[in-house]
Amino acid sequence: METIGNIIKDYNDKSVSMPMVALRGLVIFPQMTMHFDVGRQKSVKAIKTAMEQKKNIFLSAQIDMECDDPRTSDVYRVGVVCEIKQVIKLPGTDALRVVVDGLYRAQLLSINSANPFLTAIVSKVESKKVNREDSIYEQALVRRLSAVFEEYSYLLPKMPPDVIIGVAVRKETNELTDYILSNIPLEYSLKQSMLEELDPIRRAERLCAVLSKEKELLAIEEEISERVQEQIDENQKEYYLREQIKAISEELGEGEDALSEVESYREKIRAIGFCEKTEKKLLRECDRMMKMQPSSPESAVTRTYLDKITALPWNEFTEDNIDIEKAYASLDKDHYGLKTVKDRIIEFLAVRKINPDVKGQIICLAGPPGVGKTSIAKSLAAAMGRNFARISLGGVRDEADIRGHRKTYIGAMPGRIIEAIENAGSSNPLILLDEVDKLGSDHRGDPSSALLEVLDGEQNCAFVDHYLEIPYDLSKVLFITTANDKSGIPAPLLDRMEIIDIPGYTYEEKLQIAKKHLVPKQIKENGLKKSLVKFTDKALKEIINGYTKEAGVRQLERLIASCLRKAAVEYAKGFDGRITFKDTEIADYLGSRKFKPEEKSAKNAVGVVNGLAYTAVGGTMLTVEVVTMNGKGALELTGSLGDVIKESARAAVSYIRANADKYGIDSTFYEKKDIHIHFPEGAVPKDGPSAGVTVFTALVSALTNCKVKSSVAMTGEITVTGRVLPIGGLREKTMAAYVEGIKTVIIPKANEGDLDEVDEKVKDNIEFVFAETADDVLKTALV
Repeated sequence: METIGNIIKDYNDKSVSMPMVALRGLVIFPQMTMHFDVGRQKSVKAIKTAMEQKKNIFLSAQIDMECDDPRTSDVYRVGVVCEIKQVIKLPGTDALRVVVDGLYRAQLLSINSANPFLTAIVSKVESKKVNREDSIYEQALVRRLSAVFEEYSYLLPKMPPDVIIGVAVRKETNELTDYILSNIPLEYSLKQSMLEELDPIRRAERLCAVLSKEKELLAIEEEISERVQEQIDENQKEYYLREQIKAISEELGEGEDALSEVESYREKIRAIGFCEKTEKKLLRECDRMMKMQPSSPESAVTRTYLDKITALPWNEFTEDNIDIEKAYASLDKDHYGLKTVKDRIIEFLAVRKINPDVKGQIICLAGPPGVGKTSIAKSLAAAMGRNFARISLGGVRDEADIRGHRKTYIGAMPGRIIEAIENAGSSNPLILLDEVDKLGSDHRGDPSSALLEVLDGEQNCAFVDHYLEIPYDLSKVLFITTANDKSGIPAPLLDRMEIIDIPGYTYEEKLQIAKKHLVPKQIKENGLKKSLVKFTDKALKEIINGYTKEAGVRQLERLIASCLRKAAVEYAKGFDGRITFKDTEIADYLGSRKFKPEEKSAKNAVGVVNGLAYTAVGGTMLTVEVVTMNGKGALELTGSLGDVIKESARAAVSYIRANADKYGIDSTFYEKKDIHIHFPEGAVPKDGPSAGVTVFTALVSALTNCKVKSSVAMTGEITVTGRVLPIGGLREKTMAAYVEGIKTVIIPKANEGDLDEVDEKVKDNIEFVFAETADDVLKTALV
């Protein structure tokens, strides 16, 4: 036996036992007639037992409607004792339809679930009597409650008239509240709380508040319903008018094609889901088009405009699928070397994977032509699972190329940004802005200024193309830019980008790229087989050294293709053997060498020093020659030199003059000797401060008649106090020294940390000497 709270051991004389049914979502009140269906076996047996024994039945609502086997804690404590009026068996099931009359409130004392049905022990509870002092208040409350109910009934659809009459004739709060509650739709939990309220005055007050709130809700619902109906009426009116227009068009012989075309545009515009302002603008364009003759030029302009609007991928996005390991593998497969660049790309992908909504990351890949900037961007798009589009900005001078033309002009079209998004087919592609440093400007505007909004993560969420005239969200687009010369990028545009420098390939990297990528690619493109042709390493080195002078590998690839085409001719003639390209035969295929090797003397010499320089196509050996002659102290500098390299040479002369005694040089040499400093290959412009130590060493050698080691090369800037300052391009310069067979390279002490970027093969074959002062250079360089 389960009880509520404590187990009740002694029941008073008023407690009775009777069958019980737990109701789901229903609450019955005294003096209320209600019918409901019974399907649970225990409930069916309780009904049948009550009918057989001519007993009343206790009905109480379940707390949890989903409970199938309710116990004491699962039902409310207050219910109603009812008299069963009618029981009907539902056809095809064991369920019953029961009609009951509520008699009085009762409190549940305990439930006995041992029987095949629930048996409840209940005690009748009486509502509180209204005191004589409260009778006037009760009358006023009855009036107020009746008035509120009348207002409520006007708003509630299909309120039976007999219920309104029944409310009007009842004058006691106890009876009136129970009657109203039994005839209005309320949540069963609220009805249950009203059933448990034994003070009729308090119950009536609460019911007044509930009806007032329901009245407000019904008024709002009616207002909403009226608005919806007005919209429906408006749509019906519009439909009717359009049908009339269609009929008139058919009578005029224009057909319904134009009208159906406009309707098609309307459907597409509504399906996209524009904001209200944009949708109204586009629908107005549809209305204008409907009023035009289909053959008129204005109609063609509007049709083209709407076609472009509806063709854009407004709500189409690809899902980023970033796998760091696969990205590593993809970059290594497509690009040899470039470790620093790859690491930065992987860091970028890792941040995107952790925080997909990150904004403002605009990467600029800066480097010489042919080093793989575009292919890196393609690999990045593939690693992210995004569509790829490329925009070439070289030679663009018109702002309209970026923002588009006003659609009022003949032949107007959107700008390149919108065109790229349409071609990509999604609103979040990776767009490559190629050659951003080649942008120009003239009287038609400055396209670099138009790009400022495109590349600004805080502004491009509402980019307005002049042709579209409506905002397009570019914040989900990933922009990658490329440039050959960073100095050609306007400062405001450069400020919005993160620069990743891609240096030119070293000699060793070019060799590996040729072996692993270029040769297999060109064999396939020329219709040959790997088993039929082969390049020896010496042959590839000969092509690299003798026929190319570039930072990238484009010319190298063209030369390899040229060799393979000549091999294809042989096979087309019927040759069935294997062709091997050797270094001694390359001239037969490509002609004589285009670039002769630097003539580096194998003997130590006076006034001749091997310097190292960095050019746009990589590192190179730069020989400096100094001769002295009797004269009046003139200083001659030749070799197509820039201002910086001239100043560096004068600084070296000044330092030697200040320290002539230290190096055993006649302190009046600048009065008695003319000095000529020459940089060979006079047609090639030269500039930069890194030849300072080279000029200094050559001057000391010439003035002291002391030879310089031919196996030593050097680079570094020198000051008038003899300090050696750091330089750039160490990776390329040391590779040039390695190719030329140099054994020792002198570099500034401050560049010691940059050796991590130097090729391992170079470090294995060259001894590096770190110099802090000019004296450190001479100790190693002079014989």
